Amino acid sequence: MIPLAVLDLSPIVEGGTAADAFRRTVDLAQHAEGWGYKRFWLAEHHNMPGIGSAATAVLIAHVGDKTSTIRIGAGGIMLPNHAPLQIAEQFGTLASLFPGRVDLGLGRAPGTDRAAAVALRRTLQTNPDDFPSDVVELMAFFREAQPNQLVQAVPGAGVDVPIWILGSSTFGAQVAAELGLPFSFASHFAPAMLFDAMQIYRERFKPTERLARPHIMLGVNVVAADSDDEARFLASSGRQSFASLRSGRPILLPPPSQEWARDPSEPLDPLQRTRVSFVGSAETVRAQMGEFIEQTKADELIIVSHIYDHAARLRSYELAADASGSFTAKGSGAGRAPWRRA
Repeated sequence: MIPLAVLDLSPIVEGGTAADAFRRTVDLAQHAEGWGYKRFWLAEHHNMPGIGSAATAVLIAHVGDKTSTIRIGAGGIMLPNHAPLQIAEQFGTLASLFPGRVDLGLGRAPGTDRAAAVALRRTLQTNPDDFPSDVVELMAFFREAQPNQLVQAVPGAGVDVPIWILGSSTFGAQVAAELGLPFSFASHFAPAMLFDAMQIYRERFKPTERLARPHIMLGVNVVAADSDDEARFLASSGRQSFASLRSGRPILLPPPSQEWARDPSEPLDPLQRTRVSFVGSAETVRAQMGEFIEQTKADELIIVSHIYDHAARLRSYELAADASGSFTAKGSGAGRAPWRRA
């Protein structure tokens, strides 16, 4: 069976607080662990009223303390916002607290708007174009410290922290392939370059001791419920939130609205939409998810569910886990000729 992961933004809903969001994040992680999800990742975002996971490493530690087996990590840390040493120390600490459970996904976007990006980076002499060299520097801090090494990550040096490259374009695919790292593509909000990125990653991948073959995890939105109509209604919260974000006005996650339950102009094919989303009953989601995996040959899926009601959100993740058990992965596609969706 293809592994599933959770991508949580610790959503802050209308009428709720950040403290409420953190309690729900922990509850979701505990349920996801019981349902067999492989990973529980949190994402760095800033200056967004509806997202509570800005202090990502802190929240990962909180989730790690409340769970026992599920892998925890970042999906991701926006590396240009930080010094590589700082991230090595943070995730060296996490991996020391929760050995064998911590992942570190790295992105080069700011995870916010321009004004907040300036505020975040004003004490850093950083350039997003330096992302590949920053990743290499960060990887070096996780190696065993060498004699006379002037700067060490303590903790961090010699600590096992698997690194992933995140991306929504071919740039991240090239970095991941060159460094022989696993790659996670953000098809849940920017699928336009999905197939180009996967092809570049698979063709150019350089094997390493840690990873012998390409490994791709794809982000997808899932809203599953007991009926298609109920799922479309629940998905309207995320639709409103995404529309507001695209217009430059991020908001708290709103309650569902029948007015936003369906967009008649939205293509039926999930890969033709502005976001890859599977919305419907368990049977509908199972079919959509299975077709997506058949087309992409993904190794893993990471699911985000923007649902206002916490109980409905839990139910959606439970149904998605059940749906994934009804089909098996067809393989990563590594070593095959390049392919493309018809």
